[in-house]
Amino acid sequence: MPELLPQPTREEIDLSVVFSTLSDPLRRTAIAFLATLPDYEERNCVSFGFPVAKASLTHHFKILREAGLISQIDYGNRRASSLRRDDIEARFPGLLAMLTDELNREGGIEKAVNSAGKR
Repeated sequence: MPELLPQPTREEIDLSVVFSTLSDPLRRTAIAFLATLPDYEERNCVSFGFPVAKASLTHHFKILREAGLISQIDYGNRRASSLRRDDIEARFPGLLAMLTDELNREGGIEKAVNSAGKR
């Protein structure tokens, strides 16, 4: 049976934690990409195509969930992530628009994905 993994409530989402989380280019790109998808669309972490190991992706997506930016559902053999768009917009209006604007300015999702895992 699918299980929603622990995450902060809307009221517990903290701006300093969100900013710290989004300071990483891979995590920032993941959120910007999710913001371009239809509401509540689920993706697994490897479907983004980031050039990093699966263990690293799992770690990054756990940080995104713990910051309150995504929800994750454990289906047993995979975890699906979706953007907590309503909660983010309620707490920090305009943040997602800024992230998607940055993504577009930097050349789009493909370029961002290819460069996000490189430091």
